[in-house]
Amino acid sequence: MEQEAYEVIRLPDGTIQIEEGFVRSFLITGCDKALLIDTGNGVGNLKALCESLTELPITLLNTHADRDHVGCNRQFDSAFMHENDWGRARHSLPEEYPLLPVNDGDVFDLGGRGLEVLHLPGHTPGSIALIDRDHRILYSGDSVQNGSIFMFGEGRDMEQFRGSMQKLLEMKDCFDTVYPCHHGIPVSTDVIEPLLGGAEKALKGKLTGKPVDIHGTTVLLCDVGGPAFLLSES
Repeated sequence: MEQEAYEVIRLPDGTIQIEEGFVRSFLITGCDKALLIDTGNGVGNLKALCESLTELPITLLNTHADRDHVGCNRQFDSAFMHENDWGRARHSLPEEYPLLPVNDGDVFDLGGRGLEVLHLPGHTPGSIALIDRDHRILYSGDSVQNGSIFMFGEGRDMEQFRGSMQKLLEMKDCFDTVYPCHHGIPVSTDVIEPLLGGAEKALKGKLTGKPVDIHGTTVLLCDVGGPAFLLSES
């Protein structure tokens, strides 16, 4: 019933893609453990779904604390999240909900499969991605995608985003495929360069866009060559 909110897609590399409307989560299994990346909007029983997909113990990790990524967190006992997003998380999660720290370079060893944390601030202060070097996959959260990246409002920082894209560009030989939490999947690594270039233009005041309404707020939609930024009008 509640599980009907989700579409489950098993990818050839062993990733389980969980679609929930405009947002997705990922369940990744090793020999010993499973890792759930993000919990979506909270419209269904995600925990029950994941437990139907694997008998392994499941660890929850959030790529960041925006509401559409932590919606089902309370179905799980705790979650790993970068500490720079803990304050943001309290907009959606109660103070008593246990958050566990995760930092750049940490590795989640699932048994025969390791996922390394990359801190990529910009979209939020604590945004992270995960790189599976053996399968050459980047699980990018919201930071890398072919859609519109929210860069307006509390916590968004284009200078940090530019630095994060430069970091990824320097690591491009470590992964071939990007799995984002929104819009098309998979995404080519070629998307990183226009995101970096767009961030540089935005910082110089050279990025133009058209006004659009996002949840009652007028912002600028700025195409950067495939992906786009949503920026404050001011």
